[in-house]
Amino acid sequence: MMWATAPVIQAFRRAWVDHALRTSLAALSSVLVGGLLRLPETYWAAVTAMIVMQSTLGAALAVSWQRFAGTALGAAAGALLASYFASNLLVFTLGVFLLGLICGGLRLDRSAYRFASITLAIVMLIARTRPAWIVATHRFVEVSVGIAMGLLVTAVWPESTPGKPASDRTSRSLPDH
Repeated sequence: MMWATAPVIQAFRRAWVDHALRTSLAALSSVLVGGLLRLPETYWAAVTAMIVMQSTLGAALAVSWQRFAGTALGAAAGALLASYFASNLLVFTLGVFLLGLICGGLRLDRSAYRFASITLAIVMLIARTRPAWIVATHRFVEVSVGIAMGLLVTAVWPESTPGKPASDRTSRSLPDH
C-alpha cells in the first residue's frame, strides 16, 4: 500500500516545486522590469505577479482585466482626491464608497473593487514627497508590470498537472494544503 502512494506524493511535491519556481520567476522578472522602468516601489509589481501566479492562465486572464481596471480607477481617484484633499480620512472613506458604486456601475467584480480601494489607500494614506498623480501613475505601472509578468510566465510555463494535458487545465491543480 505504501508503494502505491509514492508516485502520488512525488507528483504532489513536483507540482509544488514547479509552482514555486514559476512564482519566483514571475516575481523576479517583475522586479527587474520595474527596475528597468525606474519605478520607485517595484515590490508592488512582485506582489501583483505573485497574486496572478495563484491561478491558471485562463483564470488569470479573466481576473487580471479586473485587477487592471480596478487599479486604473483607484489610481485616478487617488490622484484626484489626494491632489485636492491630501490625506483626509473622511474623503478617503467616501472615495472607497464611491469606487464601489463605480465598479458596480461598470459591472466590474469585487476583485476590481478590491484593487481600486487598495490603490486609493496607497495613494491617499501613505505620506509621500511626490505629487499624488506621480504616485498614482507609478502604482498603476507597477501593478500593470506585475500583471503582465505573471501572465507571461503563466503562458510560457503552464502549470503542470500530472496525467492531464495542458489544454485541459482550467482550474488550480495544486491542493490548498
